[in-house]
Amino acid sequence: MIPSLTLTAALLGLASASPLGLPGLKRFAPSKLGHLHKRQVPQEHSHDLVLVITREFLNLNNPKNIQDPVFGLLGDAAAAAGAGDVTNLACLKQETADQAFTNAKAAGDLRGMAGALLFQAIERNTAGVGVASKLCTEQAVNPEIGALTQHQDAASENAGALNKAITLELAKQLAGIGADPNLALLSGTFAPGDTNDGTGKGNSCDTEEPELGCIFSEKLLVLDASEDEIAAAVSDVAQTFTGTGGIVATDLVNLADFSVASVTGTADLATIVNGGSGGATGVASGVASESAGGATEVASDVAETSAAAVTTDAGGNNNNAGDEAASTADAATTAATTKARGCAAKPPAVITTAITPVASSGQTAQASCSTIVKTVAADETDAVLATLTSATVGQVTSAGANIQAFTGTLGGPAPPVVSSAGNRPFAVNGNTFTGAGAALSRSCDIQHNACANAANSGELDGGIAQCETQVSECKAANALKKRQTGNFGSCSDPSIIFAAGLDGRKEESFAPSNDADFNHGSAQKIGIIADFICQRLGDSCKADADVVASCTSAAAAAKATTQDQAAADVFNAGLGVEAGGASGSGGDAVVTSAAAVATGAAGAGGAQAVVMTITQCA
Repeated sequence: MIPSLTLTAALLGLASASPLGLPGLKRFAPSKLGHLHKRQVPQEHSHDLVLVITREFLNLNNPKNIQDPVFGLLGDAAAAAGAGDVTNLACLKQETADQAFTNAKAAGDLRGMAGALLFQAIERNTAGVGVASKLCTEQAVNPEIGALTQHQDAASENAGALNKAITLELAKQLAGIGADPNLALLSGTFAPGDTNDGTGKGNSCDTEEPELGCIFSEKLLVLDASEDEIAAAVSDVAQTFTGTGGIVATDLVNLADFSVASVTGTADLATIVNGGSGGATGVASGVASESAGGATEVASDVAETSAAAVTTDAGGNNNNAGDEAASTADAATTAATTKARGCAAKPPAVITTAITPVASSGQTAQASCSTIVKTVAADETDAVLATLTSATVGQVTSAGANIQAFTGTLGGPAPPVVSSAGNRPFAVNGNTFTGAGAALSRSCDIQHNACANAANSGELDGGIAQCETQVSECKAANALKKRQTGNFGSCSDPSIIFAAGLDGRKEESFAPSNDADFNHGSAQKIGIIADFICQRLGDSCKADADVVASCTSAAAAAKATTQDQAAADVFNAGLGVEAGGASGSGGDAVVTSAAAVATGAAGAGGAQAVVMTITQCA
């Protein structure tokens, strides 16, 4: 059997990474911000989980070129920077939810569908405490999205009744697609703030906690309804869709940690979403505009966008807050090539590619696989690829060291979980996570969905039960690897790279892959870098003692090895962070598009080496 292959390419040695897998920094230089209209404290971290899911599924097919879901949560002035082809900014949020829901439904993915529904229901930013956001009056493509609208500031007129009506309707829509209706409770907001609060912050939060959101981690969520009320609301709802995957509210949070709002008044949601007042006149008519003055403007974090992608980690939102958005390709380029250490920019020197098999048209599941690792000069990649056969479209995503330990291939392999530098160092198919566990679980779930789709379509013999077995094995394998690898403390990715061009050197040298946590220049002897990393693991990172001991042993072994890529491989393997392993044989490889590698090299701004990890399956 001849496998087809897809390629992921990435840049090593950057100080931080954006949630879409492109290099970026937290802020642009001040000179790039002069044209921005400053608004109040941004609150896009409250419901991070919702943005992460919506972003993932919007990116599957984005015909209106919406730059990122976060723009749908901002006031009009900031939203315009990322609205793409959407002209009605009041409807940007609905357009985003609608497209993400469409894409998830086409994939049969309940997690994506639920995430899009939650995105439609969470709040949009406004100019102050108690200010309601303007509603979209256009008809949604998907009736499930069209049945909902966004939560409003808890201090705004009749917000308690409206928000409860939204939550109960959201529960019905979730039940209708076969998702957990209690997820609707996670769309809620904060306790009402003081309308005289000049900061505009109210009772909100903006602490980054991207695997869930600070409204959950800081226990600031106020539930719009009780679990019993949710159960009563969905008691007569018939399920009309069957998908795979999904998420459960109680797996994410303990609902008992949150208080339930005491609601007075009523709101007719159906009337409101169709343009009437429904008991919430101020909201429906848009009396309180997002551009309303009076709120104190506070400088704060900036959501950065380039022409290609958004480089902000923001997720979720709170209605009390504004945001600032910058959209300049020049600034993005500057950020992508500037080191966090404040020294002169060091051009990235290494691109890491992982070429992994995916089933081609008419092909059944792949069997035994093996891996070959090649380090070649950037200008030699085409020649290497030319030795393989045929071509498929390549995909360029963020990558560093692949920590996905599972090797099962039913429905295709689990996508790489790449560990690199930055505040969110783990990435899966362009989505980033702060913790390896969440990233590994998502990788296993993606493989499970692909396996289930193949089984349901008849492309994979043996039924869907084998997919359930495989996903359990995948998560168990990663749990074992986590125990073997240990805990790097507050740091991530202690691996070492070996390449030419590091720090402007002509000759090949060693350097930390992650200079955000291990800030050290390059060296021609691995011992200098390895000893520094081991010392940093024990001191600053506060890593487990057995991890530090493993590092010391790995450093000694690397020093005794020839001072080239082999030494880096020995050190990385000793810490369980090697990018690839066994040399292999197997069926003919179908070449990944040479254009994908060329694109990755160009995007890296002059990288001189490419580490190619080629997985071949018989």
